[in-house]
Amino acid sequence: MDIYEAVMSRRAVREFTDRPVPRKALERVLSAATWAPSGSNIQPWHAYVVTGSSLAEIKKRAGERLASGDSWDEPEYEMYPAALKSPYCERRSAFGEQRYGALGIPREDLEARQKAAVANWDCFGAPAALFCYVDRDMGRPQWSDVGMYLQTVMLLLRAEGLHSCPQMAWAKFHRTVAEVLSPPDELVLFCGMSIGFEDVTAGDARIGRAPLDETVTFVDGPRRGSSRADQCTVSCPTPV
Repeated sequence: MDIYEAVMSRRAVREFTDRPVPRKALERVLSAATWAPSGSNIQPWHAYVVTGSSLAEIKKRAGERLASGDSWDEPEYEMYPAALKSPYCERRSAFGEQRYGALGIPREDLEARQKAAVANWDCFGAPAALFCYVDRDMGRPQWSDVGMYLQTVMLLLRAEGLHSCPQMAWAKFHRTVAEVLSPPDELVLFCGMSIGFEDVTAGDARIGRAPLDETVTFVDGPRRGSSRADQCTVSCPTPV
């Protein structure tokens, strides 16, 4: 698969079939992903690839917690700034409108939105998952290294004909995941990632992107600096 095709076809798939993911494909992906860049080559990521009965147990325990109304685990990192400014807040709000609009769920139907969000903790039906950890002592640059690693994994999955969905939602149940995986105490669960073959009958809509001139500035000579400090007044949806 051409690299441009891999980038353009990669998206957060939220409907998977139960077709097993070949172990050899996962090994090829994770072996190649070790070449992802990281500052001074420290490779700060710690990945657990989970399938079979182990993944079923994580899903079962998460489902039991949801059914009992158990509260989320205490956060180990801040997912979003408390005051998300413009234009990021508008983009987040637009995501919620597109995501739930595609499911036919109106903005005011919070109960239906919560039910849709529950699918996160079933990995959207995917038969494989990756749980990515980072050492508590790492700083922001190392967390960005982890992001580059995860992007590399997702693009390589496309080359194997697989899809994925990165999910910070799993950090909300980090204790449940740890009960099954037993990671060292010094590791923080950054996110999970559902992996599998897309259910093409589901018609899951792709979320759009900002136009190039909103996120990229081409500079070929002197220019005056600018800043964007407007605060967003849009009510943002609950992240899923």
